Amino acid sequence: MKVAVCSQGNTLGSLVHERLGRCPYFVVVDTETGAFDVVRNAGVDSAHGAGVGAVQVLSSQGVDAVLAGNVGPNAFEALARAGIEVYAVDCETVGEAIERFRAGLLKKLETASRPSPRRL
Repeated sequence: MKVAVCSQGNTLGSLVHERLGRCPYFVVVDTETGAFDVVRNAGVDSAHGAGVGAVQVLSSQGVDAVLAGNVGPNAFEALARAGIEVYAVDCETVGEAIERFRAGLLKKLETASRPSPRRL
């Protein structure tokens, strides 16, 4: 299984980034072999639609699940359409998040973890 973790850096020791659309990197780990790749989140600087852009990156990498602190409703819907599961993560490092995922300790999200921003 390929699992992506929202990350502030490019190693397993990097800190987890809280927001799916605004994280600088995704660390994509093969949970069977432990091998990983680092993918830059091209949508991180987008004014709008960063979460949906991030989903496109994840989908292109063949990711089965993503570990994130916060996922907005548009990104959550795009992940569901792409068949990518979402798990809430609240630990410090990418490596810890993967270990908790492997141990079955992370909660699978059934809805977005944060509401849409209010528009005025």
